Amino acid sequence: MEAADRPAVVIDNGTGYTKIGFAGNVEPCFIIPTVVAVNESFSKDSRGSGKGNWIAQHNAGVMADLDFFIGDEALTRSRSSSVYNLSYPIQHGQVDNWDSMERFWQQCIFNYLRCDPEDHYFLLTESPLTPPENREYTGEIMFETFNVPGLYIGVQPVLALAAGYTTAKCEMTGVVVDVGHGATHIVPVAEGYVIGGSIKSFPIAGRDVTLFIQQLLQERGEHMPPEESHEVARRIKEMFCYTSSDILKEYGKHDREPSKYNKQWTGIKPKTGAPYNCDVGYERFLGPEIFFNPEIYSSDFDTPLPAVVDSCIQSSAIDTRRALYKNIVLSGGTTMIKDFQKRLQRDVKKIVDARMDASVARHGEDVKSQPVEVNVVSHPIQSFAVWFGGSVLACTPEFYSACHTKAEYEEYGGSICRANPVFKGMY
Repeated sequence: MEAADRPAVVIDNGTGYTKIGFAGNVEPCFIIPTVVAVNESFSKDSRGSGKGNWIAQHNAGVMADLDFFIGDEALTRSRSSSVYNLSYPIQHGQVDNWDSMERFWQQCIFNYLRCDPEDHYFLLTESPLTPPENREYTGEIMFETFNVPGLYIGVQPVLALAAGYTTAKCEMTGVVVDVGHGATHIVPVAEGYVIGGSIKSFPIAGRDVTLFIQQLLQERGEHMPPEESHEVARRIKEMFCYTSSDILKEYGKHDREPSKYNKQWTGIKPKTGAPYNCDVGYERFLGPEIFFNPEIYSSDFDTPLPAVVDSCIQSSAIDTRRALYKNIVLSGGTTMIKDFQKRLQRDVKKIVDARMDASVARHGEDVKSQPVEVNVVSHPIQSFAVWFGGSVLACTPEFYSACHTKAEYEEYGGSICRANPVFKGMY
């Protein structure tokens, strides 16, 4: 059986989590933290063995290459043993440690998916601001280390838009608001092509919401184990948080009926096994509020997310703006917070309407213009929309012709991975 007859492997590499699976599936097979735990004792042994003992150094290097863990298992190992050091290979959407990234991919392929990389084409994802050199490194690892027959590197926002192929009509022009774990990007896409000059980054992401909730709980003096506080804050974010339309009204509702709006988190201390409780109050709506009033979290940045989205669209070509406002697509687990879509749509609409009113006031009633439709798209799979978009695209016949092949790599080198064609025939 040829590799093209087997389903492609789809790996969406994120700062916080990586989604892996096979093309054609609706959901990824595994969603695992993007972290590697490496046993540092071997490298210390090799350094202490002296220059002459090259056999000991070689053996230590081999053992270090074998003794590592990824994902939840890496986190567990680091907590239970001091010899394992954690490495986060991706920082703010960019690969920061290529050795750890290669080890991470190795475990993903062999231990999780349990497949032979030589038998499958691969689709990997990248941040929209990734430098071309990083694509070359990715190509070298995939073709040299794993000997894959074909590779396609897709831009995450384009794949998030491609998740719309589940509908009768897929609109490949839109703005993707991709709120990841460590980075938030607002990326305009026109006919499947990223408008590079209009990409905006927003300094607040999912991790910041977790840290802010953790800070609020600690300042209020909630009794929870320090080593568990970050995980507790993350679970509270996922289970109890919602986006409010007016934080002053929310304060009033919580103060009037605390029994109705306050929640309680119950956990068990890992060291003693004793139960503990945390009250969850204002954190429920203050956590997501940092996207719309960032000054409550950091004094370094005070431009809300809706204003950045509007600025992104306004900096794009004038003939694409109406289509961009009409298709603002959410991507990332943090955007699943209740009413996030409604709040973003309302605030962007306010900015657009205020601009239209100012234009009418400036030029008079003689200037007539159609109202701008603002539509923020939300769907149940937006937490892994990028992976799903990759799964859909890797099922199309055009995918295999768009991939870079092993033969092309051997002839031209890693530079072939600097650019990937867009599937023009599909739009």
